[in-house]
Amino acid sequence: MTQAVKDHAGLYKLAGPWTTIYVDGSAGADDSFASDDTLPLTVADAMERNGAPKEDIKAAMAALTKSARGLPDPVARFVLVRGGEAAVDDFLPGGLVTGSPVIAVGPIPDLSPLARHCPGGFAYVVAEVGRDGGEVYLRRADREWGAPDRGEPVAAIEGDTEHMRKVHAGGWAHGRYHHHAEKVWKSNAAEVAAEIDRAVSSSRAKLVVLSGDIRARQLVADQVSEESRAILGVVDSHTRTGGSDADTFTLQVDRLVTKVMADHQHHLLERLAEHEGQGSGISAAGLGAVVTALQQAQVETLLLESTAWGDRTLLALDAPPWIAADEEATAGAGPLGSVPALAAILRAAALTDAETVLYPPGALDSRPIAALLRWATGPTVPAAT
Repeated sequence: MTQAVKDHAGLYKLAGPWTTIYVDGSAGADDSFASDDTLPLTVADAMERNGAPKEDIKAAMAALTKSARGLPDPVARFVLVRGGEAAVDDFLPGGLVTGSPVIAVGPIPDLSPLARHCPGGFAYVVAEVGRDGGEVYLRRADREWGAPDRGEPVAAIEGDTEHMRKVHAGGWAHGRYHHHAEKVWKSNAAEVAAEIDRAVSSSRAKLVVLSGDIRARQLVADQVSEESRAILGVVDSHTRTGGSDADTFTLQVDRLVTKVMADHQHHLLERLAEHEGQGSGISAAGLGAVVTALQQAQVETLLLESTAWGDRTLLALDAPPWIAADEEATAGAGPLGSVPALAAILRAAALTDAETVLYPPGALDSRPIAALLRWATGPTVPAAT
């Protein structure tokens, strides 16, 4: 599943009603809907019209009084309310990605606005290195506002600095000092490389971003594990010196992150095409086939267009198989009610531990949904004659 959905997947098993709020929360917006003064009242009015409990309306108004002032505009707000409490209350960078606000009351939390807003969310490691050591941070793609600027600190390595610099000495001493400096640099780089490897292993990171002094980068890159080296990306920026361009550094990191996302999407499409071409039974395409696979917890990876669903609905269930097209396919589970199709699909994927990858319109060849399966679907059995 997307990391944003995974972080809140435990909410799916809690009984509703739930109110899902996804609105423009930019403090500097001229639109009265998004202003700090009118937003809580506007949302409360919409919740009342949609039948939200009074205690949930009160909780939503309290949450939305928190201003986005101090955060770069535009900013979106995503709030989930249940039982008189805001179970989720997030500021999201970039404003509304779908163009329209969502204020909906239903039997399950609708995480589809959050999934659209944060489609990636994989972990990656940033290492800023010098010849005297370095700093290692763990970050997450599509992180929310409020996270540290550089990410979660993993380690700060203060290496040996004694005789660290090469000296321009003549005679026999020159070679001795030169060798000693290289030895110190390599030792310091080995400590940084070890911290990078530990962070990659513990977080299952999909990218390592290496920046800093060019010689230190080379030494660290030579000493990281094969696992880390396979996902290594280098930013040509000495970020540990005064006067470094933070904006350029951020832009280069964003490009590496975007490339990892795009490569992953492309790889899944290639796997899907390969399985479909071979008729291996390890894939499914189309809503009916994928819903059936979700009901059997058969989906390993869900490939999903997030904007192709319109008013289509599916049944959310209170127990496995969690989702159904109609009441005849509930397998004895209790229907919670009809919910937007995308919300039901994301919930079923999360509750069966399937990865979900979102695609732009048309990427799946006119099919809004497909899946790579954990085991093959058997051949069609002909009807008895």
